Amino acid sequence: MKAVFAILRKNAGVAPLLVFLAIAFFVPVATVLSLALWSPAEGFSLLALKRILLTPVYSTTLLRTLEISLWTTVMCLLGGFPIALLINRLRGAAKTSLYLLVLLPLWTSFLVKSFAWLVLLGKNGAVNALIIALTGAPASGSLLFNLNAVLIGMVHGLMPFAVLTILPVLDAIDPRLTPAAASLGARPAEGFIKVLLPLALPGIAAAGLIVFVTSVGFFIVPALLGGPRQTMVANVIIEMVLDLLNWPLATAAALLMFVVVAALFALYIRSFGIESLVGRARAQRQGGAARQLSRQRLEFQRRCWLAWDSGVLPLGRLPLLPYLLRHSLWLGPVLLVLFLALPALFLVPVSFTVSGIIDWPPEFFSWRWYAALDTPTWRSAAWRSLTVATATGALSLAMAYPAAVWLVRQARRSRLPVLVLMIAPMIVPRIIIAIGLFYLFARIGLIGSWLGLVLGHTVIALPFVLVTMIAVVQAYDERLDQAAAVCGANTAMRLRRVTLPLLAPGALSAFLFAFVTSLDELTIALFVTGGLSSTLPKQMWDEALLRVSPTLAAASTIIFLFMSAAVLLAQAVRQRRSPAQRAT
Repeated sequence: MKAVFAILRKNAGVAPLLVFLAIAFFVPVATVLSLALWSPAEGFSLLALKRILLTPVYSTTLLRTLEISLWTTVMCLLGGFPIALLINRLRGAAKTSLYLLVLLPLWTSFLVKSFAWLVLLGKNGAVNALIIALTGAPASGSLLFNLNAVLIGMVHGLMPFAVLTILPVLDAIDPRLTPAAASLGARPAEGFIKVLLPLALPGIAAAGLIVFVTSVGFFIVPALLGGPRQTMVANVIIEMVLDLLNWPLATAAALLMFVVVAALFALYIRSFGIESLVGRARAQRQGGAARQLSRQRLEFQRRCWLAWDSGVLPLGRLPLLPYLLRHSLWLGPVLLVLFLALPALFLVPVSFTVSGIIDWPPEFFSWRWYAALDTPTWRSAAWRSLTVATATGALSLAMAYPAAVWLVRQARRSRLPVLVLMIAPMIVPRIIIAIGLFYLFARIGLIGSWLGLVLGHTVIALPFVLVTMIAVVQAYDERLDQAAAVCGANTAMRLRRVTLPLLAPGALSAFLFAFVTSLDELTIALFVTGGLSSTLPKQMWDEALLRVSPTLAAASTIIFLFMSAAVLLAQAVRQRRSPAQRAT
């Protein structure tokens, strides 16, 4: 018995998170996926899967979903890597400014970004107005409700994920490697291809995995910017569950989606390891691992010399290539950052238009659309979203911090399997989680409840908060606590004067990530609210289905300004604490 209590006490930090995920994630997801193969009335059956695969409309939708997701992933990687590389090479205020420009669209609601592209790509939108100004005639075809519009919206929404996934990997690469390769005779293109790109490959693969998984479960952008030919699996599942109540077909489509994602995740783990998704443990950066990394660097330098000496890569010898590389190194990424940051700004002037439709340029000046938000329905939705987001952030942080401490300082052989379980919600399409929670909550009376929303949002926010807190705990030096104890500080004083001040910036970032994830969450809300208690994204979605009006632009502007202020405040807090941390 003492041994059992000792094991429980030793693993107390990770137990709450695992128990929560077992109840709120693994059980509902496994239950709803099993419905595709088994039912109480018929027992084991493959009829639903066969119907999904053999019915042309469903099989075409599956293939279309994979195609759109693949194109989105490729374009996000092609655009995100140069942005991450530029941020990595900048220093000081320029790096901070560019980083914030990438963060702002990341923490802007997907609904807001989709409405922004409605303004930009509409018949009377800014892009068509620019085409008329340049050519004297409007665009030959519609800029909306086609594949191009869907890809633009999805790439715009997901490219920041790629940037922020690749950036830590680039930051971990020794900046002396590229100059070392150049000193051995490697051309710039050779140094990039033979040195930098192989070292950055795990981050690129992780970014591709995250973007693809998110794309597969998308439904907001295809519904608002696409047409019937751009319908994706998530749209079909929502219709089957909420409108047709056809659970066998819905779960069969979800199961096929899950199989594809699980196969990609297994391939990624086999190739790069699970820890590349969350950063390496401190032990891997010390001792023999450091020597192994040095040997790898020497091997890359040797390859650079051989590549140059053998002339395998003649591209670096082209006279125009260095010129193009030097200028595209900053011009291309800057244009991409503007592509990410500017669209949401177009909603601000539209929200003050006098006209009852969204057009460009807007007719100024009226507050009527902001006044239209002053209703019990909008106020209730906004208050519910804020309270749910706050509770989600607090609950996620309360479970993620002790789990991160356990993973970094105590876990041994069980680290990898436990880590896979913890980040599983990150690699399961959100629509599958949503219908699983809907199936569970309908049986325990949580549909339409505030608690149901908090639990659902916490499931999807936890992996991101955990990844952030793992990085925070890894960066924290426990010797500071020991030094404070030697100087006579008791436990409470060490916690108040040393531990909390050093962990607070990272914890604030983790909380803010969970807060924004909850505030922007629509998929869970569509199922869990039961149509009774809307959140702000759900209210905006319902309004958009009826009519896209400047009221939505006003609501989007308020959300955009609120989140921008939150990001800037968090950055200011981190900068104010940095000198104190360095002094400590």
